Amino acid sequence: MRRAKARKAPKPQLLPFRAQHGGRREGAGRPKVPGSGVRHVCRTPLHARFPVHITVKLQRGLPRLRQKAEYAALRAAFTAGCHGPKTGSRSIRAEGADAAFRLVHYAILNDHLHLLAEAKDRDALSRGIQGLLIRIARKLNKLWQRRGKVFADRHHDRILRTPTETRNALRYVLQNGKKHAAEGRELAVPQAIDTYTSAPWFDGFREPIRVRGLEAIVRPVTDARTWMLTIGWRRLGLLSVHELPVTA
Repeated sequence: MRRAKARKAPKPQLLPFRAQHGGRREGAGRPKVPGSGVRHVCRTPLHARFPVHITVKLQRGLPRLRQKAEYAALRAAFTAGCHGPKTGSRSIRAEGADAAFRLVHYAILNDHLHLLAEAKDRDALSRGIQGLLIRIARKLNKLWQRRGKVFADRHHDRILRTPTETRNALRYVLQNGKKHAAEGRELAVPQAIDTYTSAPWFDGFREPIRVRGLEAIVRPVTDARTWMLTIGWRRLGLLSVHELPVTA
């Protein structure tokens, strides 16, 4: 019998691709949201004894946050994180005094938020912020009758390692709205304190502060537990309602 002739394997054909340069170059990598300014780098590890100052920017073209309906939606999102949802759903984890992530203070500006938070570690902070921003986005999108992203890119955070840094952060968060108003920006703070912040629930002012009707509002933040936010910063003196952040 004639033996079958072995077939030769086909040779691979070389396609004429144009030579390109690899590595770092303009336009390569993940696209950035205009105005975000937060680099995609590995974040610094966080220890539980240090609070964190967090800044989150809104997408461009969205309504201002310092309005009555928007503030009600934001406060509802903050409250759900501290006390859990009213429906009893287990999908949202409360961020109370014993939780791994705690929202302690906030400030609402027209197009961004300032938050002071505590967390067990970096992972707990990331999960806590992610859950909080998801709740806020859902509330605001429902109010605005829209879909899509609400916040621009990543949040910015700064770990507060000293009593001085912590006191400055408290002053910046609680008094930033008054500073913007004093500079003539599109913002007004007619009261002694900025009621679009957690200042009504803050007990560290030198002057006695009383907000009418505050007892009827569920507190949207939780108590601090770190030494920095409870004792450390107070050793440098209480805040005054007339004390504004230093202009950068």
